[in-house]
Amino acid sequence: MLIFAEPPAEGWLIPESVRAMQVRLPSKVLITGGHETGGVTSFAEALCSGFADLGIDARVIAPGRLLGCLNELRDAGVLKILSTTAAFAAPLARRAICVAHGFPRADAQGWIKALGIANSYRLANCSSRLVAVSHYVATHLRAIFNLRVDAVIHNPLSTAFLNAAPNDWRERNTIVFAGRLHRVKGLERILPALCTMVRETPGLHALIAGEGVLRPMVEAAAASEPRIEFAGILTHAELRRLLGHARVFVSGCETEALGIGYLEALSQGCAVVMPACGGGLEIAPQEIGRAIHLYSGPGHEPVVSALRRALETAPATVDLRCYAPYAVAQAYLDLDACSFSIPAEFPEALHA
Repeated sequence: MLIFAEPPAEGWLIPESVRAMQVRLPSKVLITGGHETGGVTSFAEALCSGFADLGIDARVIAPGRLLGCLNELRDAGVLKILSTTAAFAAPLARRAICVAHGFPRADAQGWIKALGIANSYRLANCSSRLVAVSHYVATHLRAIFNLRVDAVIHNPLSTAFLNAAPNDWRERNTIVFAGRLHRVKGLERILPALCTMVRETPGLHALIAGEGVLRPMVEAAAASEPRIEFAGILTHAELRRLLGHARVFVSGCETEALGIGYLEALSQGCAVVMPACGGGLEIAPQEIGRAIHLYSGPGHEPVVSALRRALETAPATVDLRCYAPYAVAQAYLDLDACSFSIPAEFPEALHA
């Protein structure tokens, strides 16, 4: 079962103590997204809805369109929340917050792109504030890249997942992998583990949802085992329905920055199987061994062991209130307020 705080009621107003300083609040918020699918896009859309819940106009734009919004970039009344690929615009922007959704991986992205990402974060350090989506990411940026991280603000959960699935855990019979079909996602371990599990467990099915360069390999694996299906890209509604009927969500990414997929799965009553590292460990550490099952070590056998444990254990109630979109949007407003010269006589504005 999922626990959520009630979202602000329709017509919710900014408290009087803050409204008196309306000039200090952003008149609107621009948020840059990522690819058509993926974590950055989900982050941007959920955060946009969170600002809307708080009564602040917000919109998501593609990084490539930023230069066409030069007036808004220079407008101190507009808060800009820039993704990694949009950090190039930070020196041109006033009142900007750059977000590190991960840290550079030379093995997966190549040295040129990895150095480009690191330098974009350095630009953010020089001209704006830099937020990390987890303490895991912040630690790597500080310790390896010597970057200043101004705050850690976890990713929001899309409003499409705010209601828990009613289906009983014992009636579910599917293991789900959902994400980009890219080698950093650990599919070389996940696929053999899924094959083992469906062969040894009568009635169990596995489903792989996503798109990417490894799609031919995934389709070949799905073709060899009739109880492993390939779903391609799913909408939020389709993914929510799928997770509402799934028993376990499995991940193989050892450097997951936080894991929006983990939040989505936990919200729908799935057990989560993940590597014993990465930012996802921060989501609900008290649930490790109940709703969350970890594995470590080479090969697919550790994954199989964790999947067996997850199939045998009913997930516990998970409190995800701090990941609601309006709560995350408020955290960005609090950081903006701290940095945007809120007068000392209005300290309550920081906690409204």
